[in-house]
Amino acid sequence: METFVIEPPRRLNLPRWAILWRARDVVTRLAQRDIIVRYRQTVLGAAWVIIQPVMSAGVFSLVFGTVAHLSSDGLPYFLFSLAGTLAWNLFNNTLTRASGSLLQNQALVSKVFFPRILVPISTAASTLLDFGVGLGVAIILLFVYGVNPGWPVLLLPVWSALIAVIAIGVGLVTAAMTVKYRDVGYVLPWATQILLYASPVAYTISSVPSGLRWVFEANPITWFLEAFRWSLVGTEAPPLWQIGGLVVFAFGVLFVGVVYFQSHEREFADVI
Repeated sequence: METFVIEPPRRLNLPRWAILWRARDVVTRLAQRDIIVRYRQTVLGAAWVIIQPVMSAGVFSLVFGTVAHLSSDGLPYFLFSLAGTLAWNLFNNTLTRASGSLLQNQALVSKVFFPRILVPISTAASTLLDFGVGLGVAIILLFVYGVNPGWPVLLLPVWSALIAVIAIGVGLVTAAMTVKYRDVGYVLPWATQILLYASPVAYTISSVPSGLRWVFEANPITWFLEAFRWSLVGTEAPPLWQIGGLVVFAFGVLFVGVVYFQSHEREFADVI
């Protein structure tokens, strides 16, 4: 019989990786359940994975490309906006599902002993699966439009991983806050909706007035959008300071998220 020794939290109270590894089946089971339940009893089923980004990219193309006549750096506007939509959806969906994951698993959190941090982390598996399907559609469109991104396509997994890391880091903070303050569940969709239009998801940085461009360039969302599009559709490479800032920001956010989550974990079972 395996024995668990509960010790007082350490200074930073970081999770013990050996315990996380032993409990890895929790991540697998939660991810499997999330994938199965999400599309159960739906008419179109898993087709929604393709429909959602394609429809969003179509609307962006119509509004920003056809109506507003904004630039797409010489690319077909639909392909340009689809690339941004895929990167944004990976961030937004991971963040949203991680934020509400503890509330959705109240019985498990309050009655079973395991590292609670695995609950929000497990949500990334289903979003990465959705992202992979959407990415497959984008790759097909590259051949249809005759777009060759070149060697930067090899860096696409790196940018995708960093986007997921940022979303999980923020998601850990919001998941812990949601347990005690349910207002977070109302504020977060509103905040991400504003962030969507305040970030160059469906338009280029060059379309932003020069006086405001520095605000957009300082936005970390811009950093991963520009890097992702560079690798997927061959747009201009982002400056090195943005690439370096993206890496530092991603792991910095993850560290803060882990520390914050762990510092409140003992309260979850009592408050939730």
